Amino acid sequence: MENIMEFIKTETFLLILVAIMALLLIGFIVMVTKFSKLNKKYKNFMQKLGNGKNLEEDLETYMYKVNKVEQQNAQIENEIKNMDNNISKCIQKVGMVRYNAFENTGSNLSFALALLDKNNSGVVLNGIFSREMSNIYAKPVENGKSTYTFSEEETQAIQKAIE
Repeated sequence: MENIMEFIKTETFLLILVAIMALLLIGFIVMVTKFSKLNKKYKNFMQKLGNGKNLEEDLETYMYKVNKVEQQNAQIENEIKNMDNNISKCIQKVGMVRYNAFENTGSNLSFALALLDKNNSGVVLNGIFSREMSNIYAKPVENGKSTYTFSEEETQAIQKAIE
């Protein structure tokens, strides 16, 4: 251990350290110049590949645009799902039956009209026409059924709508 301490204190050790530092400095300078040349070659290559434009910048621009389009597509998909959910609640099925409510009237002026959504829920309207007056009745429909009793014509209208 003492031998090492004595060697460190000598001028020879100091000269060796200076030589190592000089070699490291030269190596660093060589690496910086090689890196600079490589960087220039890379930029020239990218410009040649991009027909005079910087291809790297173009790639970054396109990647930004692709990400933006992906976000917009996700929003559109969510909107479509919401629309699908809303459409299932809209009137999609219609069935109508015309009939004579009274024997003394002609031309089938009375009607039963079923307006149903995807789940066969909605309303059935029954318009009864006579020479003296006209009335329209509405009954709620849930899954093709109701708490109210359907007339024969209302049942036919609901069946037409479902089919």
